[in-house]
Amino acid sequence: MEIKRDKYLNDLIDRMNNGMIKVVTGIRRCGKSYLIFNIFKDYLLNQGVPESHIIAIELDQRKAKKYRDPDIILDYIDSCITDKEQYYILLDEVQMLREFEEVLNSLLHIRNADIYVTGSNSKFLSKDVITEFRGRGDEVHIYPLTFREFMQVYEGDMYHGWAEYSIYGGLPLTVSMKTEEQKILYLTKLFDETYLKDIIERHRIEKSQELEDLVNVLASAIGSLTNVPKIEATFKSVIRSDISGNTIRQYIEYLEEAFVINKANRYDVKGRKYIGTPAKYYFEDVGLRNARLGFRQIEETHIMENIIYNELRSRGYSVDVGIVEKRGVNEEGKTERKQLEIDFVANLGSKRYYIQSAFSMPTEEKQLQEKASLIRVNDSFKKIIIVKDVVNVTRDEVGITTMSIYDFLLKENSLEL
Repeated sequence: MEIKRDKYLNDLIDRMNNGMIKVVTGIRRCGKSYLIFNIFKDYLLNQGVPESHIIAIELDQRKAKKYRDPDIILDYIDSCITDKEQYYILLDEVQMLREFEEVLNSLLHIRNADIYVTGSNSKFLSKDVITEFRGRGDEVHIYPLTFREFMQVYEGDMYHGWAEYSIYGGLPLTVSMKTEEQKILYLTKLFDETYLKDIIERHRIEKSQELEDLVNVLASAIGSLTNVPKIEATFKSVIRSDISGNTIRQYIEYLEEAFVINKANRYDVKGRKYIGTPAKYYFEDVGLRNARLGFRQIEETHIMENIIYNELRSRGYSVDVGIVEKRGVNEEGKTERKQLEIDFVANLGSKRYYIQSAFSMPTEEKQLQEKASLIRVNDSFKKIIIVKDVVNVTRDEVGITTMSIYDFLLKENSLEL
């Protein structure tokens, strides 16, 4: 079973020989190694690059342990470069290499070498490391499978595919598993034994139960506005824990660094400014989110919103939660202000889209409710409502487009329909 990941292959092709270190990031088990060591390597070989000119080291493998020493790996790479032709250096899980900043900067001085590395946390893209790279690090972030990629290998129709994808997510290995029991066990163990264990060990967390409780709180609240004081109150009232706000804030940062969760900030559309807390958090993979809650809280409305968010991010958009103000007169005749929410404001260069996730709009009242915030945006950027129902793409008299989740996810240029 081979899943084409053309977007990421093209991202790498576009960056070839640009004098920068290509840094492929992403959550563990999302397919970074496969992209570099299979898809991209096959591309190089098909382009006529001799295998002897591709230096590939998987630093998380036991057999490569010695190459985690900076001097040993530099000597080895130097010994492999025997002529003036172009070489391609592929390093997997580079954060396992000691003093990797110095090693990568040293490799940049090899004129006939093009460098590609992968890593599973954002620590090596911190301000300090970017300073070390002197602006010569070029990030390609890879996500778990989109629904479109998932359907390349799924054997059923798109409706059964959606049911599967919205429960078990898009980590590549889950797609190859035949039974629900396999998928549940894999995702549950992966969260506990890989993601959480990585964070606990990396940051030397002593009270690991507090981190686990926080993950559960965030998993239960996808698609809902929240902030540190609100989470702290939940810990005190429900979990009976006196965890501090600073600790919660720090743990959230750890989860973001490990690419487990992503944050969507609130943006005042008319005021053109960001608002502070609260914000929304989404999981990089809905299967992992569901596994964390024992597959017991699968509210399709929230899951659909999370999937739309991930799809937009995978297409390269930055995504915020939009806020517009509605003014009216209350029963007492006084002017009343109310904030209306736009689920997503997606930006990419000069492009912008305002998007509502509406599971269904069975009545005229529900349609008006979903359109209320979009109608109050006065600019000319496209406004879209995505529904779960199978509907034809339509555009109403005020310019709001309605489309189904299937059209949005499966058609490459769906935002332009």
